[in-house]
Amino acid sequence: MVKVIFLGTNGWYDSPTGNTISTLVKTRDFNIVLDAGNGIAKLSSYMDDSKPTYLFISHFHLDHVEGLHTICLNKFSQGLNIIVQKGGTGILNTLMGMPYMGSLPMMRFTSKIIETGENECELPFKASFLPMMHMPFSQGIRMEVDGITIAHCLDTGYCENAVTLAKDVDLLILECTLRPGVSSQSHLNPELCARIAQESGARKLALTHFEGKSYPDMETRKESEQLVKSLYKNSFMCTDGMVIDLL
Repeated sequence: MVKVIFLGTNGWYDSPTGNTISTLVKTRDFNIVLDAGNGIAKLSSYMDDSKPTYLFISHFHLDHVEGLHTICLNKFSQGLNIIVQKGGTGILNTLMGMPYMGSLPMMRFTSKIIETGENECELPFKASFLPMMHMPFSQGIRMEVDGITIAHCLDTGYCENAVTLAKDVDLLILECTLRPGVSSQSHLNPELCARIAQESGARKLALTHFEGKSYPDMETRKESEQLVKSLYKNSFMCTDGMVIDLL
């Protein structure tokens, strides 16, 4: 069984609806964390420290990395592996260093930075990466572990790469940054979320990364959830602390 725990489901900034974006995927042998917004501060309450941890950073916008200063709350007894875009090591080391926070070598656990698109990006589970429609560069991930496929596409506008990564996955995790009818080249609205799910044939669609200003309360989130459900039945709105099981 693969368990998915939504630690933070907001985009841009924290609000009463939740923390900025982070998702934990618990598998038989690994903890896989998708992005490191402020929700990652809750990681120690959910992960299994007896397993190695892989943290995937989609891009370096602050709402996807601002929680990195809290990773010291974890022991990571089996090590922390941070997966970043090609050329991202320098960016990560700058962010995770003085004067912003303690550097990775200062932490009480061992760590490794893995860049995608290079030979060393050999992971103990199957994973592929494609660029998203976003500035600055953002990448989506498709992974297969314990017989379950998951695609995570944040931040992005509608693009064929998102459809490709999501092809026939068991769970598609998409940003729902914008309100219905609002358009942007760099983000998705509910209608486009449903379109990607339809075109990809994803079995389930999880809506997350609700922008704090556009979605000031749960009622506005629920409105978008209902719209997506009318277009794509097997979809749901994510909230902080939500846990789903994938069999």
